[in-house]
Amino acid sequence: MGPLVVLAYSGGLDTSAIVPWLHERYGARVLCFAADVGQGPGELHGLVEKAKRSGAVDCVVADLREEFVRDFVFPTLRAGAVYARTYLLGTAMARPVTAAHQVAAAQRAGAQAVAHGCTGKGNDQVRFELTYAALAPELQVIAPWREWQFQGREDLIAYVKAKGIPVQATLDKPYSTDRNLWHCSHEGGILEDPAKEPPEHIFAMTADPLEAPDLPALVEIGFEEGMPVAVNNVPLGPVELLESLNALAGEHGVGRADVVEDRLVGMKSRGVYETPGGTLLHAAHRELEQLVLDRRTLRLKDELALRYADLVYDGRWWTPEREALDALVAATQKNVTGAVRLKLFKGNVAVAGRESPYALYQPSYATFGKDNVYDQTDAAGFIHLYGLAIKIGAGLEATRRQSEVGAAAE
Repeated sequence: MGPLVVLAYSGGLDTSAIVPWLHERYGARVLCFAADVGQGPGELHGLVEKAKRSGAVDCVVADLREEFVRDFVFPTLRAGAVYARTYLLGTAMARPVTAAHQVAAAQRAGAQAVAHGCTGKGNDQVRFELTYAALAPELQVIAPWREWQFQGREDLIAYVKAKGIPVQATLDKPYSTDRNLWHCSHEGGILEDPAKEPPEHIFAMTADPLEAPDLPALVEIGFEEGMPVAVNNVPLGPVELLESLNALAGEHGVGRADVVEDRLVGMKSRGVYETPGGTLLHAAHRELEQLVLDRRTLRLKDELALRYADLVYDGRWWTPEREALDALVAATQKNVTGAVRLKLFKGNVAVAGRESPYALYQPSYATFGKDNVYDQTDAAGFIHLYGLAIKIGAGLEATRRQSEVGAAAE
């Protein structure tokens, strides 16, 4: 009896090929593990049967949607993490929760190894394997893309067809898509040319902005300590909240991003991402922070966001670094409570209002009208001290120039 290998399984092209390949290459018995992180019923329907037809001994499907949004998406949102200026990290956030439960399944089954379908060029191999290293370093890791003879998706399509395994990918539409509750990513095919506009038919979560409703929509998002808790004053759990925002933003064509990003392995790649509800949440969360946090805390938060984005993108979720950053984020979010109204119109998002019991904005100080709390003559002394270094520097420079002119005259 061969070794038992637990494979992170999606039923897509790569993992469909891996099941028979593991049996051929290692004589392995393959237990497939599929994580439901909100791909949708279309991708999960018939997954167990498909895995068994591919040669797997069984397929475990775990519903991780609540945990994914609550413990991975929302903490990353609170951190304000955005990679490559526009990528909202949908794929990157899903890997550590998937890999952690894959490891748990392997440990329960007494498996000797875990496997994944990530390529040797991508980021996901790092995200999976750093999770394995953190949570189960004793397990052998098998990465077929770094071993087998196949050179690309064309070879894989031919291989699975020869095995009689149905897949959606074709030579005409060799796109790689990854969908969860937070986003849908698209790579491959014509998208590998960054000069080409993404074809409209690839989009799955967002309407064409040109075909979106001709009237704007208003939505109000409520937060408590930086966590989204309500939509239009209706309290919602994490999954329901995100689903409702996805539907609304998607209808109005909001949330598309065409990104040329820097992969962890060193190359640039091009991905097209749809993150409808997430785009609204990031816009609202940033605006609420702007209302309640002081200038220096906001600056610290912005610096922290870049570091957090790198951590998530690079797969370093299960580390003391992330725990420390989460503690710092939590300290900044104590007063990030309130509501933000957004206006959606043909792919665009605009802030239509914001309010918080912890707002640092005070009309009595900010008004251009008459007030009794601010003495404008105080500004003279403030500007004098604030600009003192500039004034001293300018005086020294003037003295130096006069000396040079005098020396030249002699």
